[in-house]
Amino acid sequence: MGSERLFLAAAVALGLLVALPVLSLVAIALTGAAENWSHLAGTVLPRAAGTTVTLMAGVGVVTALIGTLTAWLVASFDFPGRRVFAWALVLPLAVPTYIAAYCFNELLHYVGPVQSGLRALFGWTTRSDYWFPDIRSPGGAVLILSSVLYPYVFLTVRLVLLMQGRKAADVARTLGAGRLRILLTVLLPMARPAIAVGVALVLMETVNDIGAVEFLGVQTLTFAVYSTWLNRGDLAGATQIALLMLGFILLLLWTERFARRRQRFSAGRADTISAGAEHLPGLKGWAATLACFLPIASGFGVPFFILGGYAWRRPGDFADPQLWRALENTVTVAGATALLTVSIGFVLAYGIRLTNARPLRVLSRLAAFGYAVPGTILAMGILMPFAAFDNALDARMRDWFGLSTGLLLSGSGFAIVFACTARFMAMGHGSLDNGFSKLSPHLDMASRALGHGPGGTLRRVLLPLMRPALLTSALLVFVEAAKELSATILLRPFDFDTLATFVYAQASRAAFEDGAIAALLIVAVGILPVIVLTRSLVRTGEKGDG
Repeated sequence: MGSERLFLAAAVALGLLVALPVLSLVAIALTGAAENWSHLAGTVLPRAAGTTVTLMAGVGVVTALIGTLTAWLVASFDFPGRRVFAWALVLPLAVPTYIAAYCFNELLHYVGPVQSGLRALFGWTTRSDYWFPDIRSPGGAVLILSSVLYPYVFLTVRLVLLMQGRKAADVARTLGAGRLRILLTVLLPMARPAIAVGVALVLMETVNDIGAVEFLGVQTLTFAVYSTWLNRGDLAGATQIALLMLGFILLLLWTERFARRRQRFSAGRADTISAGAEHLPGLKGWAATLACFLPIASGFGVPFFILGGYAWRRPGDFADPQLWRALENTVTVAGATALLTVSIGFVLAYGIRLTNARPLRVLSRLAAFGYAVPGTILAMGILMPFAAFDNALDARMRDWFGLSTGLLLSGSGFAIVFACTARFMAMGHGSLDNGFSKLSPHLDMASRALGHGPGGTLRRVLLPLMRPALLTSALLVFVEAAKELSATILLRPFDFDTLATFVYAQASRAAFEDGAIAALLIVAVGILPVIVLTRSLVRTGEKGDG
């Protein structure tokens, strides 16, 4: 019991630390005047809220369909290109949404290659001769965001299908159930928690996005947050809107958890559904190939085609020393964030499994709310307590020793790492909590019966089984931290650039093509961990494939 209490205390302390920015935002929001909130509620919020709900609904449905369908096809069937798609379907995750928006606009704009080709093919001369959908619209935003965010659902669902035993599917098959019925009545209910985790991440990313929606002219709640703060100078009002967004996300998560409160599924890792992959012959196999190819072409192929064209015409940009310093800073920040986030998320998830303490469950959910807060607002929630600590420490050191400590926390790279950790804790904790939910509690009981304590059980039994979940969590956090822009701009020290801020600096002066190589490097930094993860998952999934 002593070790469990120690573990619980450590988990609570870490949870409070990660929840600090959210608690700080609550304090800022309470300073706002009531009349300001009345103005926002009467003029700004109705339209922005309606647009946000519409965008979330569209992106949520599309990503759930694409992610679940492709994960089921890759995990359950053998068809042309399956082994390539097993890792290639995650590639769009490396593309930032704001870069995808720029690239889709370049492709589908009036003077872009698609419309120019159509005019040349059919002899059209002016815009009035034909109709073409406007990419800078809510529908275009749904297309772009879904193209790059569906891997969240694909990864979590595929992970569950790899960890789930195939016995239930085999039993259903022996009872005469077909492929579609097995999917709808057996596999989808078992994968529902994973789908919920993936869609929740997608929705929080959709709510938080500012770069893509601002460029596309879609005025969401996040756009209202920035407008309220930057244009009206009302930080408290902006924070109140951000907390309203948090409450909405909380309501969605609570509703889903309440709906599946009595569902329990446990599975080992050895006997996976992919071990019995069914061969799809002829047209069915090629239809599966097409279904897996189209999301990759949209979410990764389009940005790579546009950025590659710019980079090909600017080879001299590779010699820019600022570019390579930005790459080094990006890898350092993303790596430190992934390590810190996964470590804290694992402590929280295992603490809940070990003690089932309700306060820790509440605290872990509070710590994960940072993902639904716009990055710049979250950075303010970090900057204020960090600056207060730095100023207090500096004053004490001046009084006692005549020395100035400067800005140790708020003026260093640690502030960026901490902001990204608070921002992406939902990913780290969500993936790990979902992984733990698939491990039977009887494993812990059996280990205890053999004389192992919590530490021995964790080291010898649970950690090896949790490797896929750990890799998935680290991948998600690393890639997202490499793409993070809004919080980094506010918290970065002087003369400190990441690849994301480098691209933003070029785009802000209407020279996006000058940042094409940096944008490609962001994609490359994201691809490397994707390959590491998918190689591990594919090896697990192909046991017995021959």
